[in-house]
Amino acid sequence: MAKKKADIRIVILQRGWVMVGHWSQVGEKCSLAQACVIRRWGTTRGLGEIARGGPTSNTILEPTHGEVRFHELGVIATIGCKEDAWN
Repeated sequence: MAKKKADIRIVILQRGWVMVGHWSQVGEKCSLAQACVIRRWGTTRGLGEIARGGPTSNTILEPTHGEVRFHELGVIATIGCKEDAWN
């Protein structure tokens, strides 16, 4: 059985952190692989705009250089991204 590719999601975390990456969850432990902090959305129509269309020329992403791990209770919301827009 092939390993399922993780969904790309924008994740809104406690204390104002907004990140994007390859989502996975085991029990209450969550992680984002190849994660970036979304420092500036760079949109006129909110996070949904970059979820569908990928980063704009005004979006600022800061790579974390690895995996970000967090507890599920720290998650405020997630937004599924159109994968080909983020590759």
